[in-house]
Amino acid sequence: MVSYKEIQASNALINDATAPRVAVFVGGTSGIGKFTVRALVATGASVRIYLVGRKSSEERMHAFILELHAINPKAEVIWTEGEIALLAETKRVCEAIKSKESRVDLLFLTTGYAPFGTRRETAEGLEIAQSLEYYSRMLFVLHLLPLLGEAEAPKVVSVLAGGLERATIDLDDLDLKRPGNFGGMKAQTQYAAMNTTTLEKLANDNPNVTFIHSWPGWVNTGNARRGSDPNSIMAWFVWLILEPLLGRFGISDEESGQRHLFQSTSAAFGGRGVLWKGQPGINSLGNPAEGLFLVNYKCDCTPNAKVMPLLREKALGKIWDHTQEVLRPYL
Repeated sequence: MVSYKEIQASNALINDATAPRVAVFVGGTSGIGKFTVRALVATGASVRIYLVGRKSSEERMHAFILELHAINPKAEVIWTEGEIALLAETKRVCEAIKSKESRVDLLFLTTGYAPFGTRRETAEGLEIAQSLEYYSRMLFVLHLLPLLGEAEAPKVVSVLAGGLERATIDLDDLDLKRPGNFGGMKAQTQYAAMNTTTLEKLANDNPNVTFIHSWPGWVNTGNARRGSDPNSIMAWFVWLILEPLLGRFGISDEESGQRHLFQSTSAAFGGRGVLWKGQPGINSLGNPAEGLFLVNYKCDCTPNAKVMPLLREKALGKIWDHTQEVLRPYL
């Protein structure tokens, strides 16, 4: 475990020279993304942050941006509106960023929610949570990889369930479309494994970019409630039991933001970034080198050695081929 004091000491070293000067936060309008944006701005470094979110968040985010400017006048936070459950919108947002920037240092992805209840699709025919937690995220990565490649210590951080992958992924129905095949727990397991297998392939193909799939632990982001019918038993359970438990026993908003800022900046993962004298992180292949890192809420790494070889052998090819098929119209 990396102690909270060690996290804070590392983050205190972030300055104009070591900060991710251009950062894209997708899902930074609430929860862990928002906590991490605040932590980054509070370093006092000169940064430019693209804060991507839905139109419904715009008014609230303008107030947040004013708050951030008061904390750090050198930070430029650019509100970027987009309904990124839609891949066409994701492409539009990426094109807008690419037209303005020559490099991106950090791509931080947190969109999604726990998809309890019935399966709901976007206008493009994808299950909403899967589009947010997987397809849209991978589309952001693929579009911005050329800009990430121009940075000195580029990182992609996808916050979902790194290290919790299971080998029981449904390869015959990756989008869980068959009648009776969709459920909240199965969907989360499916999307986590798809994230990890694709991110590992992208990391292997782009060794100059560090990739992290993070499991944030118990943080009260509000996402558990978003995927439920507000009048359902699950919604009442979340409101009356789960959220109070998270508030009492979970990780605080501030610590979560600091830990994810550490993941986004420290050389502990892959050797690039803020100087780290502690134990180096181990990537998904079991090596202290560049690649994909499966990082938990303690900032410990796991190669998930029992599951990952099975996913590489049996799932990677099918997931990658299917992902290319879905994303091809938007590349």
